[in-house]
Amino acid sequence: MNTNLEHLNSHLKPSKPQLTPATIPRFIAPADFPQPSGAEVGDRECSTTDDGGQRSVAGGSGRGVEPPKPQTRRAEWDEERIARAGLSRVIEPGDPVALETFAELSAVEAWRLLKTSAPRFERWAPRVAEVRPERDLERAEAAGARFVIPGDDEWPEQVEVLADAGQQSRRGGVPFGLWVRGKPDLRHALANSVAMVGARACSSYGEHAASELATGLAENGATVVSGGAYGIDAAAHRGALAGSGITIAILACGVDVSYPKSNTNLFDRIAADGLLVSELPPGCSPTKLRFLARNRLIAATTLGTVVVEAAVRSGALNSAGWAEQCGRPVLAVPGPITSRMSEGVHLLVRERNAVLATSVADVLEAISPLGTRLTIYPHAPATPTDNLDPDVQRTLDAVPVVTPAPPTRIAATAGLDLDTVQECLETLADLDLVEYHPPGWRLSPNHRHALTTLP
Repeated sequence: MNTNLEHLNSHLKPSKPQLTPATIPRFIAPADFPQPSGAEVGDRECSTTDDGGQRSVAGGSGRGVEPPKPQTRRAEWDEERIARAGLSRVIEPGDPVALETFAELSAVEAWRLLKTSAPRFERWAPRVAEVRPERDLERAEAAGARFVIPGDDEWPEQVEVLADAGQQSRRGGVPFGLWVRGKPDLRHALANSVAMVGARACSSYGEHAASELATGLAENGATVVSGGAYGIDAAAHRGALAGSGITIAILACGVDVSYPKSNTNLFDRIAADGLLVSELPPGCSPTKLRFLARNRLIAATTLGTVVVEAAVRSGALNSAGWAEQCGRPVLAVPGPITSRMSEGVHLLVRERNAVLATSVADVLEAISPLGTRLTIYPHAPATPTDNLDPDVQRTLDAVPVVTPAPPTRIAATAGLDLDTVQECLETLADLDLVEYHPPGWRLSPNHRHALTTLP
């Protein structure tokens, strides 16, 4: 397997673009491929998703956009791009069988072989018969999206860490390409990015923490990346937008699909000011395995992953695991010890060496080059008693709060000789810590007040 991955990674050089199968389970999501009815892939405006909602295509209005009619192949759609578009439709993200089968082949060669009737490719035959990659590219254009592949200026090279990450689970793999909807340059937007993930059914505390952190990160020039789901994901996206920053939603469906449906307006805002990204072509519906595959992209494309609320068994911890495999720092935002949503976060700190994050500064320090953004932690304000000489401190401790005492009694209490106590009392009086009130000494009003207001 190692040898195959090394071959695969080496074939990605622009001089000879090669296949980089994105990796995850088998033949899933038949909803993406219509049953025999004469319709080609992508003909439907919307279909029913697994939560009973509707799938909106190309825009948040819910009206959908009619896929364009077949056109003459565009000059910019070279053979490599068409092949990768076809492969992204046929092969599920993270399919380990595909990774091994096509490791020695370029994308163009793999696509050509898939269209043959050879027995070794029967696994993918039902999908190949339905696929029209040019139509997917046209549909993406109609939705205001583009297909970015290795070798493009916009391609984020850090994603290629997935060629090696996930070897133990055999669910890694670099995507064939990324479908991108939005104006910013993908590579530039991801250059200084932070992933923020967490529970869908989050608490008000978690939602507030995610939003505040995302706003602060955006105000400091960081791109906030999440998955577009309910709860922490949505709070992170909204927080970044509130901070006038760029946010990226990496989806487990097509970039022209609103899932969940209730986040349609949020997706429209992200597409207007940030980016919607997916390795799945237009029109694809989400599945459980596609969500898990999506997590690896969130981890691989960013400089670090922040987890805000997560149960012990959750997708957020799956994202954290991918970040660890990709060599990225994992940060955990602590929560109430009585909350089930905090158990997974605290586990990351206790057992998996996650960095505790309680502020924007903590996150920026973790993702920045070593020593460039050190966090200045808050300290209690300095007081006049912080640096007192030991004898002066002993004398002060022996002075009564209200009822004056003569120097002889103070000396006895402090365990010091009378001359030393006299000198110390004068020093303390100069600092306005004690006052002389016949027949002796007591604490000054200002120091008495300071003692009563200590936290």
